[in-house]
Amino acid sequence: MKWIKKGLIYNVEGSWDWAVSHCHKPTPLVIDENTVRAFFGVRDRKNITRTTFVDIDVSDVYNVYVKYIHDRPVLDVGKLGAFDDCGANVSSLVRLPDGRVYMYFIGWNPSTTVHTRNAIGLAESNDHGFTFRRLYDGSVLDRNKDEPYYTGAVDVSLIGDKFKMWYTSGREWKLIDGKPEICYHIKFAESKDGIDWIRENIDCILPEDLYEAVARPSVMYDKDRYRMWFSKRRIDSFRNNQSKGYRGGYAESKDGIIWNRMDQEFGLELSSGSEWDSKAIAYPYVVIIKGHYFMLYNGNDFGRSGFGYAISK
Repeated sequence: MKWIKKGLIYNVEGSWDWAVSHCHKPTPLVIDENTVRAFFGVRDRKNITRTTFVDIDVSDVYNVYVKYIHDRPVLDVGKLGAFDDCGANVSSLVRLPDGRVYMYFIGWNPSTTVHTRNAIGLAESNDHGFTFRRLYDGSVLDRNKDEPYYTGAVDVSLIGDKFKMWYTSGREWKLIDGKPEICYHIKFAESKDGIDWIRENIDCILPEDLYEAVARPSVMYDKDRYRMWFSKRRIDSFRNNQSKGYRGGYAESKDGIIWNRMDQEFGLELSSGSEWDSKAIAYPYVVIIKGHYFMLYNGNDFGRSGFGYAISK
């Protein structure tokens, strides 16, 4: 696909003590033909993440702008001792037939031997995402006996009468220069209600080698195929070596389970110089707006530089 980069849309300016930095994993919800509500995770000074949003005017998809900035979290951290008491970051949004919106989010706790433990929670909105409430204090997807190491970002779609989930799962932790780094890839699960998931350890997007990590799927069923955009990086030195940082990947499938990786078709490269996305292309998420593919994505430093967009016909 040929993408046209349109630049940075938004970055936090430290206006509130709960939103000091980052716009992590921008995730769009189409409100009407001229409005996209973009949700993302922001960090406070202690690096605790909460989810909020801005509304984007897309009446002209070539020249979008922020028309509303929400002044509070729509999803705060969870209760003390719960899976999300140190962070709650949006990952996927699903509009149900009755108008409700499900938000699948990443809950975070620190760990003692490795740097993170994640699980997936579920919240619900009855006002098009303006407010959310948790459905449960516990998670709906976590590590289990077959997948014992890590559970990360998901994308969920309601197709027919079934919920389909593509999710990030860790296969092992590796010590890199004495520091544990997670190796993960993308798997598939299915549900009747979007709450209780059947997981059969189905691999979708596997790493190309032992030192590649693939994560954060964005999936749509488009005409006669499933399309997936995802993130990929190296697990060795990716934090300080620009050439090993996040890039975009792309795949296609007839059934949503068996995928053909076509990363050469991703079509979005780093910007030059000191631009906001000159070091990384991370966490792409794609929807269709006014006949165009509309991609939100992060650039440098895992969302510290904000999020921008690109479009394609």
